[in-house]
Amino acid sequence: MDPAPPATPEQLAVHEQVIDRWLAEQLAENPTVAAVEKDTDDGERRWIARVTGEEKATFSIWFHLRQRSLHVETYMMPAPEEHLAEVYEHLLRRNLKLRGFSFAIGAEDGIFLVGELPVDRIGDAELDRLFGSVYTYVEQCFRPAMRIGFASRFTD
Repeated sequence: MDPAPPATPEQLAVHEQVIDRWLAEQLAENPTVAAVEKDTDDGERRWIARVTGEEKATFSIWFHLRQRSLHVETYMMPAPEEHLAEVYEHLLRRNLKLRGFSFAIGAEDGIFLVGELPVDRIGDAELDRLFGSVYTYVEQCFRPAMRIGFASRFTD
């Protein structure tokens, strides 16, 4: 698949407005969204939505608007303390069932859920899908991965 052509500054400004409006609506209407912040200090276009869940009490979803894509990520869990191979196998197998996202190892070997959307597809429906996917995947995968990677801390 050919990469999307880079968006013009004008197109990026329109996409930024769409994301600003959509996140404001989520904050006002979606009870799982506790806070939204925008970070443009260094000329980048980034937003963070703080989310309340059930399996994972709170987490943050980062939206980073780039020239060709909207990058979305969340910190899923710290580096496993035990059973590393089993945790990674579990998450790699889960990757097969994730639409548009995958688990990855990031800073300090933490586990992140990451995805991207071409800039020309940014709109309410796709933002809803991205947010809903991250929320669902974290809720489905957090506890099982933690139970494997921190097994000695769980007693039941």
